[in-house]
Amino acid sequence: IGTYVRGLVKGLDAMGDAGPAVALWASRAPRGRPDPLAALGLTVTSPLTGPALVGAWDRGWAGFGSWPGSGGTATSGGDVDVVHAPSLAVPPRRGAPVAVTVHDLAWRQVPEAFPARGRRWHEAALGRALDRASLFVVPSRTTADALVEAGAGPAQVEVVDEGSDHLPAPDPVAAGAVLAGLGVTGPFLLSVGTLEPRKNLSRLVAAYRLARPRLPEPWPLVVVGPRGWGSGPAADADGATDGNQDHEGVVLAGWVDDAVLASLYRQARALAYVPLLEGFGLPALEAMAAGTPVVASPMPSLGGAALEVDPCDVAAIADALVVAATDDAVRSELAAAGGRRAASLTWQATARAHVELWQSLGA
Repeated sequence: IGTYVRGLVKGLDAMGDAGPAVALWASRAPRGRPDPLAALGLTVTSPLTGPALVGAWDRGWAGFGSWPGSGGTATSGGDVDVVHAPSLAVPPRRGAPVAVTVHDLAWRQVPEAFPARGRRWHEAALGRALDRASLFVVPSRTTADALVEAGAGPAQVEVVDEGSDHLPAPDPVAAGAVLAGLGVTGPFLLSVGTLEPRKNLSRLVAAYRLARPRLPEPWPLVVVGPRGWGSGPAADADGATDGNQDHEGVVLAGWVDDAVLASLYRQARALAYVPLLEGFGLPALEAMAAGTPVVASPMPSLGGAALEVDPCDVAAIADALVVAATDDAVRSELAAAGGRRAASLTWQATARAHVELWQSLGA
C-alpha cells in the first residue's frame, strides 16, 4: 500500500498543471520518529498518529483539523471535491464523495494466512467501505470480481493497473555492502516480501533446497523484507527464527532501502515470488523493470512475462527456479518480455486514470 501511495503521488506530480491539488488526510509520525510521508511534499492534515486516526475513522469520527487552503471544516469536508482512501482504512463521509482502493480480499480467500484479529478488522473495514464509498478502485479483474461478490455494485468498481517506475536509481555500492555483510559474494537468487504466511516462503525455501544441488554452484537465496507475523521461512524448515544467518543457503536480509533493492533486482539471477494470493504483485513487476527473470505464482502484474507456477507445488517451483537461473535462452526471453510488460505500466498512467475517476465523482 505504501508503494502504491508513493507511486500514485509521483504520477500525479508528473501530470503537472493537468493534475489536481492534493492534500494528505493522514496521520503524523510518532514523536521522535521520521515521517515517511515527508518525502511526498504534501501537507499532512491530521495531528493524530496512525492507530489513533484509524481508530477515529473506524468509529465515524473525522480526527483532523480543517483542510489546508479550504474554507470549510473537518466535519463539512470544506472545498474538497473527492476523498480517496488508498486502503480499507476509510474516513467517514463528510459531504465530498469517497473513493476507496481495495488491493485484494485475501483475508477471505486465504484466511489461514491472516491472524484472527486481522481478519476481524478487515471484515469490519470492508463493511464500512461498502457503506461509505461511492467508487472502488482495484488493481485487477480478480479483485473486482471478489469485491462485487462481497457486495459492491458492479458499476462502482473500476480496474486500474499499477505502475512499475517507482524505484530510484540502483545503488550498487550500498547493495554490495549489504551482500558482503550477509556473506554473499557471488550470484544469488532473490525473493522480496514481508515475512508472513501469505507470502508462502516455507514452500519457496523447500523448493530452493530441491533446486540448489541442480544449480552450477550453491547460489544462495537472499530474502529481502521486514518481519510480519507468524514464523519466518527458515523457522518452518529448520527451527531458526531470526537473524541474517545462512540457513543452508537461505539468507534473511531484512528490510533494505529502495536504492539497494533496485540494485539487488538487477544483480539477481532470478526473482522467486510465489505468494498464495496477490491482488496485483508489485515485486514481480519491479524485477521485470530491472530486466530480471521472474518465477511467480499467478498474479495480475505478470502479463504472461514470467514463469508461472502453482504456489503449492514445491517441485514445480524448484524446476522453474533452475530454468530461470540457468537456461540462457529462457532467461533472455523472460527479460525481454518482462521489460515490455514493465514499460507498459507507469504511475503517470495510473494517476491519469485516477483523476478521470475523481472527475466523474465530482461531476
